[in-house]
Amino acid sequence: QVQLVESGGGLVQAGGSLRLSCAASGSIAGIGAITWYRTAPGKQRELVASISDGRTTYADSVKGRFTISQDNDKNEAYLQMNSLKPEDTSVYYCNAAVYVVGRGINKYWGQGTQVTVSS
Repeated sequence: QVQLVESGGGLVQAGGSLRLSCAASGSIAGIGAITWYRTAPGKQRELVASISDGRTTYADSVKGRFTISQDNDKNEAYLQMNSLKPEDTSVYYCNAAVYVVGRGINKYWGQGTQVTVSS
């Protein structure tokens, strides 16, 4: 059994910062690629940032403001969000490729954490 849990969301004023965490627990042998997505009301799911083998990718809308990182020893991933804008308001989800003990690789989703940026 594997579970991903996001945390760190909240309400912040424009220009502020938040740090999101994605913690994996269960029968984990290792973590592969991790991707942060967000879904705002009335909009399609958007890829925000990803990290794979130390290489990072960002959406143009967040490049220079957001930073994705990973701590394999703790089975955790992070999304540091600076200079937040109202348009960043969304539910943020992490998706991780998890090496499950005795099961191989599977993709898992967290339940999401709400980020609200006020103007």
